[in-house]
Amino acid sequence: MGIRILGCSGGIGAVLRTTSLLLDNETLIDAGTGIGDLTLDEMRRIRHVFFTHSHLDHTCGLPLLVDTIFDTLKMPLTVYGRPETLDAVRKHIFNWVMWPDFGELPAKHSPVLTYKPLNPGDRIEVAGRKLHMVEVDHTVPGAGYIIERDGKVFAFSGDTYTNDTFWAAVNSYPKIDALMVEAAFANSNRKLADMAKHYCPETLAADLKKLKHDCPIYITHLKPGGEDVIFDEIRAALPQRKVTRLKGGEVFDL
Repeated sequence: MGIRILGCSGGIGAVLRTTSLLLDNETLIDAGTGIGDLTLDEMRRIRHVFFTHSHLDHTCGLPLLVDTIFDTLKMPLTVYGRPETLDAVRKHIFNWVMWPDFGELPAKHSPVLTYKPLNPGDRIEVAGRKLHMVEVDHTVPGAGYIIERDGKVFAFSGDTYTNDTFWAAVNSYPKIDALMVEAAFANSNRKLADMAKHYCPETLAADLKKLKHDCPIYITHLKPGGEDVIFDEIRAALPQRKVTRLKGGEVFDL
């Protein structure tokens, strides 16, 4: 299973891109600004998009992607997510005001964009891999994903705050080959992190005590300008864990 990190920052600026992971060239987990670095040919290969939640830093690339490859789409692009997430995308992006509704173009009976709602706990097989949607705790309905292919498993938290559901789901697997989890703020911004329902190093370290696996942990979604402080605090709080700061452009071959 190939995982290409198109974007993993909590904001934009210079080389920073927001969240988007490309799986085996045809499936996206989230569609943040990182998809803008794909070539036209790479964009045309994408067949599936799985959203973790509705926030713009995870969804803003989809309307531009569909518009860019519209005339080459022979089969619809399928978008998956919680019902609340898909409703938000339809109502607030593809609404003929912010952007054309590609769920009705070029015709209502044959659109280039289709939606498939998933609920936490659902498992689906797409393009040879199994995806398990897991409940997380964010300011809007959110989800993480646990993804399996050819005996390899990786887990992605999406945006979340302290919870039990994600960690229980991860622990239910006999092994995890890679875990990607967010930490958006430094401990000095703990109050803001709690309000925004993001991890800071203190809350992440507390939740990682629930993790039974000794797997590589990659930290994503750090806010621009605070990355070094946040990651130093994480390493200090988790001296026994294999923790690495995720970087845009990285490629994993599990």
